[in-house]
Amino acid sequence: MKRWVYLVHRWLGIALCWLMALWFVSGVVMMYVGYPKLTPGERLRALPRLVEDCCPVPPEEVFALAGPDARIQSLRLTSIGERAVYVATLPGQRYLTVDAGSGEALASVDAAQALRSAAPFAPGRTLAYEGVLAEDAWTHSKALAGHRPLHRLADNAGWLYYVSSASGEVVRDVSPVERSWGWVGAWLHWIYPLRGGSIDFAWSDLVIYSSLAGSLLALFGILIGLWRWRRAAYANGRHTPYRSAMLRWHHYLGLVGGLFVLTWVLSGLFSMNPWRMFDSGAPALRQSPLLAKELTGLSPAVALHRFGDAGQRSVELRWQPLAGQLYAVAYDAQGRQRLIRWQADGTVSPGHPLPLLAEAGRTMLPDARLVDELLQTEYDWHYFARAEHTMGGHLERPLPVLRLRFADPAGTWLYLDPASGRVVQRLDAHRRVQRVLFAFLHSWDWRFLLENRPLWDVLLIAASLLGLLLSASGAVIGWRRLRRRW
Repeated sequence: MKRWVYLVHRWLGIALCWLMALWFVSGVVMMYVGYPKLTPGERLRALPRLVEDCCPVPPEEVFALAGPDARIQSLRLTSIGERAVYVATLPGQRYLTVDAGSGEALASVDAAQALRSAAPFAPGRTLAYEGVLAEDAWTHSKALAGHRPLHRLADNAGWLYYVSSASGEVVRDVSPVERSWGWVGAWLHWIYPLRGGSIDFAWSDLVIYSSLAGSLLALFGILIGLWRWRRAAYANGRHTPYRSAMLRWHHYLGLVGGLFVLTWVLSGLFSMNPWRMFDSGAPALRQSPLLAKELTGLSPAVALHRFGDAGQRSVELRWQPLAGQLYAVAYDAQGRQRLIRWQADGTVSPGHPLPLLAEAGRTMLPDARLVDELLQTEYDWHYFARAEHTMGGHLERPLPVLRLRFADPAGTWLYLDPASGRVVQRLDAHRRVQRVLFAFLHSWDWRFLLENRPLWDVLLIAASLLGLLLSASGAVIGWRRLRRRW
């Protein structure tokens, strides 16, 4: 047993120690600079205010242009450039954009349109069109699949903007800081040099199996370190048998930091949901479809006027069905929300009554028994917000939120936003386990630490430094042995 562990540890160590050292360096960078994304907040802040005469074309016209058999999953009244448009999301990550002034569907996106789309995101700066691409270093996300190919633009301040060829909207921006630090941050951490193009199919397996190998390396290193440690001193007068200073320090570092290395690499493996181990097979939520006949109530002009009277400076409207009724949710540039019932008297309200929201949640899982409902006014272990640059920074986590717990085989929890009626998070028992095994062990996103910075920063950087020194010393030891064999 011991001989087998030693052999595996030696060969895995030579292959993986440098990779793990790079993981620790890039992980520290990612604490402060994440992979580029266009967050909901960034997008709303760039949109102009919708005025009442912006949209004479009624929203039901979008259904007519989509075709009689089309199923529209979501519909927004927003702006592209300075022009108000309807953007409909269709099945299969497809989009339909309709000019709210003329009723014309956007047929194609050219360079001139891409420049108009990006202009509000670069106020006072000069934009240059850089062409069309399928994918580059900053656009590997699967969320962009329906928007490819992408139009890429750059401004004179060093920002990059990517415009969808499907909807005409800006779908990603990259700041100068993200462009520079991203190479030694997320791009390196996620092994993105090997993602994209003809090798993309192997990227997921590469991350999974390198993480698995790294976990075995760390585990075997811990076992060897414990086996070689003695309370009573060796003949050399130390508790470790190694005479070389490098080997001694590697042994000491492994005893102190080996567990950090193991949990970080193992949690990185779990982030990939390997072999779909965290999929519960739970059925999709049953939600009300968006129907053309429901959009014949108010007009956008009337709704915007009433929102304005209520003090809401709307930059976007989203239609949201709930419990057999249709509502329009207005967002201002800061993300604040108000809603209006589309087919009734059009009274503006700050949100849905909780009994109505709970009843709507029950209908989403009709075969499950609701066992608990709770209005959360603060974040907890499973529901919390992260900074915009982090992996989950683009996920909206508003407060208060209504949490519904169901007694179904998957152990489902639903989190519904009273201000809009949207499901902002769905967790089942499998995903709650993944939350601990990945997010907690990898990011240390314990609420106590996140609310007491820089304690979180100090602890995470110190543990990362231990992991870096342990990995780098292992790489040096492996290289020296390999040179001797040569």
